[in-house]
Amino acid sequence: MKRAYRRWVCGLLAGVLAMLALCAAVVYVVDPCLYYRIPDRWQPVFFSERYQMAGLARNVEADTVLVGTSMAANYRASQIQEVFGTPSVRLTIPDGYYSEFDRVMDVLFRAQTPQRVIFGLDVNTLIRDESGVTDAMPDYLYNRSALDDIQYLVNKDTLYYSVYTLMANRWGQGQTVDEGFTWDDREWWNHLTALDNYTRPDPTGEVLPADAYLDHVDANLAVVTGWVEAHPDTEFDFFLPPYSILYWDKMVRLGEVDAVLSAVERACRVLTAYDNVKLYGFLLDREIVENLDNYCDYIHHSGGVCVEILHRIKADQGRLTAENIAPTLAGWREFVVHYDYEKFWDEDFWIAWNEAHGIDMSDA
Repeated sequence: MKRAYRRWVCGLLAGVLAMLALCAAVVYVVDPCLYYRIPDRWQPVFFSERYQMAGLARNVEADTVLVGTSMAANYRASQIQEVFGTPSVRLTIPDGYYSEFDRVMDVLFRAQTPQRVIFGLDVNTLIRDESGVTDAMPDYLYNRSALDDIQYLVNKDTLYYSVYTLMANRWGQGQTVDEGFTWDDREWWNHLTALDNYTRPDPTGEVLPADAYLDHVDANLAVVTGWVEAHPDTEFDFFLPPYSILYWDKMVRLGEVDAVLSAVERACRVLTAYDNVKLYGFLLDREIVENLDNYCDYIHHSGGVCVEILHRIKADQGRLTAENIAPTLAGWREFVVHYDYEKFWDEDFWIAWNEAHGIDMSDA
């Protein structure tokens, strides 16, 4: 009886181990998180930036790397390569915290030393603290240890995505690295959409102190300057993504204009002190931000704007320096505080706008 029981237990254990080994083998070969390699026999399926950025940072050789939040999602590596003439990759963490970007950068620079890193210094994330960060980025994909890779190889979720990747390719639904995580083809980039997706806040009647966000900004900049100081041979091009003019309507109504501009000024003062840093202020670019046809909501702009920004960085246009930051911000404050936001809710304005753009509204 004991011998039969022992045989049954051993058989059960052997079966479990065989299943785990099969799971690990499938995950290793398919590698849905691109942790070991970029596949050459099938196309990947992109399902989670926080799971898959480590693999892209490790395994895509690139001399130009663009990093950012959802504001950077619609930059294509092929466009970056065309503008800068180097192998390129785009790494994004939607609504990312600086500690999360720090982990991506750590993986990137452990694997390679890019010539240029272009980082979207998203103001909404620059001015906040780390209190909202979660454990959504799995440590076993980002740390230096190979011992805990078992958590990746023997994992029901990665097994599921391994099978799904194979099935998606069978259905012709695999994706390229260039298009992975892009979403601009699913939106209508038009002032109607931008306004419809903007919830206009009631005026608070209060003004936030100019230094309200500076402690958070300093903490986030400390992460950024850590990259800059640790990699002096890499050029860091930081840019402020251009939120639409509706963002400034929101800031005016919430009384946060001075606090936001103080954050921008602090970033400029800190970053421009480094020889291997350039900072570009597209957040303050009237040509882009006033044209609501560039947007699908009050902050996210189209892929066409992405290409324009790449060309402007390449041409060194829109650069903020220690010398021009004060007059630039003073002029911008004057502009946004006295801007006629009400026109966007005025029918006559849009009638005139449509006529100026040759749009016939007689059948509307």
